[in-house]
Amino acid sequence: MEHSIYKYVLRYSKKQQIILTVLSIVSFPFLYYYLELPKLIINEAIQANNTSFPVDYFGVEFDQKNYLYLMVGIFLLLVIINQAFKYVINVYQGISGERMLRRLRYELYGRIMRFPMPVFRKKSPGEIIPMIIGEVEPLGGFIGEAFALPIFQGGYLLVIVGFLVVQNWAMALAAVALYPAQTFFIPKLQKRVNLLGKRRVQLVRILSDLLGETVSGVEEVHAHDGSKYMRARFSSQLNEIYTVRYSIYLLKFVIKFLNNFVQQLGPFFFYAIGGTMVINGTLEIGTLVAAIGAHKEMAAPWKELLAYYQRREDARIKYEQVVEQFDPAGMRDESNQLDEPEEIPSLTGEMVASNIDLIDDTGTHLLEGLSTRFKLDQRIAIIGPAGSGREALTHVLARLIDPDRGRLFAGEVNLVSAPEAIVGRKIAYVGQHGYVFNATLGENLFFGLKHCPLHEKTYSKEEQPLRDTYISEAELTGNSADDIDADWLDYDSAKVTDADTLDIRALEVMSMVDLSEDVYQLGLRSTIDPEKAPETAELILSARRRFFEKIEADPSLKNMIEAFEHDKYNTNATVAENLLFGTPVGDDFDFDRMAENRYVQKIIEEAGLTEPFLRMGYQVASLMIELFAGLPPDHEFFQLYGFISSEDLPEYQAMISRIDWDHLDQLREEDRLRFMSLPFKAIPSRHRLGVLTDEIEDKIVQARHKFAEELPEHLKDKVAFFDSDAYNAATNVQDNILFGKIAFGFAQAPEKVGAVLVDVIEEMDLKSAVIAVGLNFRVGNSGGRLSATQRQKLCIARAIIKHPDILILNQATSGFDKSTQNRLMKNILKEFEGRCLIWSLDHAEKTAKFDHVMILRGGRIVESGAPDKLRKESAPYKEMLAIS
Repeated sequence: MEHSIYKYVLRYSKKQQIILTVLSIVSFPFLYYYLELPKLIINEAIQANNTSFPVDYFGVEFDQKNYLYLMVGIFLLLVIINQAFKYVINVYQGISGERMLRRLRYELYGRIMRFPMPVFRKKSPGEIIPMIIGEVEPLGGFIGEAFALPIFQGGYLLVIVGFLVVQNWAMALAAVALYPAQTFFIPKLQKRVNLLGKRRVQLVRILSDLLGETVSGVEEVHAHDGSKYMRARFSSQLNEIYTVRYSIYLLKFVIKFLNNFVQQLGPFFFYAIGGTMVINGTLEIGTLVAAIGAHKEMAAPWKELLAYYQRREDARIKYEQVVEQFDPAGMRDESNQLDEPEEIPSLTGEMVASNIDLIDDTGTHLLEGLSTRFKLDQRIAIIGPAGSGREALTHVLARLIDPDRGRLFAGEVNLVSAPEAIVGRKIAYVGQHGYVFNATLGENLFFGLKHCPLHEKTYSKEEQPLRDTYISEAELTGNSADDIDADWLDYDSAKVTDADTLDIRALEVMSMVDLSEDVYQLGLRSTIDPEKAPETAELILSARRRFFEKIEADPSLKNMIEAFEHDKYNTNATVAENLLFGTPVGDDFDFDRMAENRYVQKIIEEAGLTEPFLRMGYQVASLMIELFAGLPPDHEFFQLYGFISSEDLPEYQAMISRIDWDHLDQLREEDRLRFMSLPFKAIPSRHRLGVLTDEIEDKIVQARHKFAEELPEHLKDKVAFFDSDAYNAATNVQDNILFGKIAFGFAQAPEKVGAVLVDVIEEMDLKSAVIAVGLNFRVGNSGGRLSATQRQKLCIARAIIKHPDILILNQATSGFDKSTQNRLMKNILKEFEGRCLIWSLDHAEKTAKFDHVMILRGGRIVESGAPDKLRKESAPYKEMLAIS
């Protein structure tokens, strides 16, 4: 990157800066005549000094009034022209600045992806993210005005000063008399502000890092009662920032005071000197008025120039800091990451490492003079004690870290200099804690197949102009013009032919890493859009029909599930579910706040249920207070009767003490809503409180019909109603098949109903379809919605599915239980027969099934060979077996 912001601006926006400069210069004549015209209007058109009417212009005679109208008309035209120039220049500045900001952010993002891996051990996301998101934001505005603003505003100021000199040199001198003082003091004060600003940026980065640490380490904070200490650290950092910002404010307002004071002295000199000259007859009143008007116009450009100086220094400091942070030693060239070779060679033959040295930032040798040679159709185990260099060797072999010295070849390919297009497609790596992106499970699984767009998306006539604009803007700003909506999946790399065969392969790989059952369960709990996946929706509806056929055919199961029926109250569902007879979409009909919804209140009132609901709420509250009296907050009753939490119980006790059964009509609105919210949670078959009578249930069913019929237009998409013949898009796959509630009170009802569900899915060969739905499950930030083992299995599957020539695993399964480790190792060893598998293991006993074993100590290979041979002849191997 350019180390000067001005060089960066000229390198990428020279054309735009020239255009802005030309526009600025062209505007100056119009500005001069705009300042001159008020003098002509007063002296000639109004006072008629040295002017005889009528006057002749372009063959047309004007009397005094018409001449006045002509002059003010020209004045208005010049106002419009000058404002038009400002508008065009400002808009073009803004667009140029935004394009350059887009380019800068993209370039910085690209540099992050080229950082040497050790850099990320010293820089946290809390430091890097604010630099790209927040700190470069002001640079966009400055880049747009870097050359144009001083030229435009400086020229503007010079035109005004020139105009004043033409009118009267004494007034011109008075107008600018104190500007030299400003130019002397303001930069000195501004320099101090800039230094404080630089310190503020550093402190904010530290604060951001502290916030990131708190979020990531919140479990440790809770586990060790460290909240007071963390608060003290945060408070201390806030105080440092406050102190710096306080100093900045003091200096800024001193600067502002000086600027305003100097600006207000101008009229003083004009009225004093100019007024004296008018009284003495040496100056016309029109000239004085024009001069005062011109001086007022001076304020804006002078203020802009001073502000520009402040922004320039701020931008310079920010840019230099960013460049310093984003230019670490050892960063790979951009071409290494972006160049696409004509052919991607297979890595066959032998892996040869010669005299590999790797030194960390403390000067410690992680690898020292390491040399090895093995065939690329073997399965290699790497073992060694802690600190032996196992992890460092896997990083070097995967080309995640470049060695400080030495040669590394895979067949004919020099891995040290090979482009990422070869290394990233032919080698896969999984560490001890793989990373999962905030996307769907499927997008994470296929991430290793998305190298470049292989099949462009076809756009309609209406969409194509937007796509063309996107490409044009991307090219102007040095961004990627690749279409994110194109088909990026490299089917050839995965050894499949199309999306369907890739899905089949995905099922095989997920089964290989013990993930298919997890994805299946996620699929059952996921939703689908029936418009986007009509075939899957129809299959699920068929499964629903088959499910109820099996239930009806077995008398022992018939009463274990209560299906949703339009004209019948479901005694295993809540009152809220019975009233809606559907699934809420969004928060408008949140079951926990149903009593607050105005439309629900209207339906209940019209159904004659308001008073019954209020009295039911009072009864439920009284029963809960009696039932929960003296129970600890974690008692199972709070879970079983989830009407009132242990935290809310005292509030209901207070409400009951304030009002009795006969005076419920006197309740405050807040208390009234609290009581009315309780019945919505009641499930007759489960809670058996005796508050829901048959009459009330019938009224609720009637209200259900009215609710659907009169639902306002703006709320129609807020409920997905139950329909026995339609797929419910707001309900998950499992509940769509069940289409009802499992009955409460029957022994093992969930297990028996679940078994029928499994039978139906297997009978209809639906499991693969459900797993496909599970692949659309969004895993959350850093895979937070998955367990740690699920995340790690997903990372291993991602590495396998791209069918690499070399798979490198660095203790990738060490977090699993022993049986899972053994099962995965057996499957992966089988998968990589005839290909290269390099596995860094923590125990020597796990190496028995490998073709070749390397033993590391002190960054060197001390023994290598077949496991059987090492077992007989190698003392280090025997020693490690004994430890295992």
